Amino acid sequence: MTDQRTAGVAAIAAAPSRIKAEGANLGSPPRRADWRRTYARRLFVTDLAALVWVVGAAEIALYGGVELPAETPIGPLVGLVFGFPVLLLVSWQAALALADTRAPRVAGFGSGEYERVFDATFMVFGVTATLAYVFDVESIKPFLFLTVPLGLLALFVERWLWRLWLRARRLDGEYCSTVLLVGSSSSVREIAEELGRTAHAGYRVVGATVPGGAAGDMVAGTSVPIVGDPSDVQGAMAVAGADTVVVTSADVLTAHRVQEISWELRPGEQYLVLAPSIVGVGDPRLHARPVAGLPLLHVDTPELSRGNRFLKRSFDVAVSAVLLALLSPILIALAIAVRATSPGPILYRSERIGLGGEPFAMLKFRSMRPGADRELAALLREQGTSETPLFKVQNDPRITPIGRILRKYSLDELPQLLNVLGGSMSLVGPRPQIAAEVAMYTDSAKRRLLTRPGVTGLWQVSGRSALTWDDAVRLDLYYVENWSLLGDVSIMLRTFKAVLAPGETAH
Repeated sequence: MTDQRTAGVAAIAAAPSRIKAEGANLGSPPRRADWRRTYARRLFVTDLAALVWVVGAAEIALYGGVELPAETPIGPLVGLVFGFPVLLLVSWQAALALADTRAPRVAGFGSGEYERVFDATFMVFGVTATLAYVFDVESIKPFLFLTVPLGLLALFVERWLWRLWLRARRLDGEYCSTVLLVGSSSSVREIAEELGRTAHAGYRVVGATVPGGAAGDMVAGTSVPIVGDPSDVQGAMAVAGADTVVVTSADVLTAHRVQEISWELRPGEQYLVLAPSIVGVGDPRLHARPVAGLPLLHVDTPELSRGNRFLKRSFDVAVSAVLLALLSPILIALAIAVRATSPGPILYRSERIGLGGEPFAMLKFRSMRPGADRELAALLREQGTSETPLFKVQNDPRITPIGRILRKYSLDELPQLLNVLGGSMSLVGPRPQIAAEVAMYTDSAKRRLLTRPGVTGLWQVSGRSALTWDDAVRLDLYYVENWSLLGDVSIMLRTFKAVLAPGETAH
């Protein structure tokens, strides 16, 4: 009895320290440096630097050369020159923070980051403009209308430069979430393949736990090592060196077990991600809605509404008209070069299949010798690709010397701006293909015909001639089902980079 009483007293005495230790594990701040916080701090500093530069430049432009009367009150002058700009900077930075523009789940990948930056900037502009109107402060309106659009542009450029830097680091395996996949073998394999295709998204798979898997083996069909069993996720994370758990299927873990895993993770250091069994869905179609504690994920049916069709068509007409006007000297020079270096017409009309399966004549600067179409079948048979989609002749002997330059830098496709203006093509869209390729479409691939083919597209900025047929279909279907105007702008910007630095995949 004495021993039990002594043990009880010792347990009671030790309880405060034990409870304190457990509480520290549950709510303690991160114990090690994390790339997410480092990257967020860098964004904060460069956001501030960009905005300070814009605000300072606006002040110099508007007030730098203005001579004020000697009797101008000093109070309003100090408020205009110093007070309001500082207030605007503080408000802008606060809005960027409140909109989670530096959150690791959005920063560095996808369009969500740019959308949040735009929303935060629009909020600052709206609130400030409203206050200026209510209090009739006319003096700040020119300053506001100059700094907000310039500031938004500066933020976009700064974030884009950070993305280039981050993409390079992630391709080297740095600045990534180290991922432990938890689920069935088939779901782990599928998610690992999808994450491997988009290494620049920042998820590096370092291990997996599957039912019945032996530690040290590989998940079937992958190079992902098995590091444990789903019953001991924390132990598997320690073995793999993972900081993120991705649950790939619901048939392996119960809802309560997933909840237990979330309780086991260290806040601020370890993260939980649920990967539903659906692929090819972009941000505009996803909507999360918690109902009775269930995280319901709503996925909109892929559809381009009348409003979106009008918006896309208006964008096509406006941009193609401007580009044709700006590029007209280059177009004339290229036309002269084609005519002067080889016999035949300047433009080549190739029949392609467009919106709804309707054929149209796609315009290109001629890059091959006359009669090249009649030689295609023999060349394809010779290289053994006559029965495969994405017909492409390697080391094509039909291409003229000037044609090789035109193709490498995509200059032969500039006349397609006339197709865009005429309505048979879009600036961005699926790859325009010939009837023989369309004849090989599966039912799912036919969805590419739901929108106009594009002068450029995801296929153009994701490998061009190096793409397999399956990859080309996957990219085009993703585009068709997840269209957004901001996505089109992003693809066009990436196209300029691909044209200036075409690499080995352009021919």
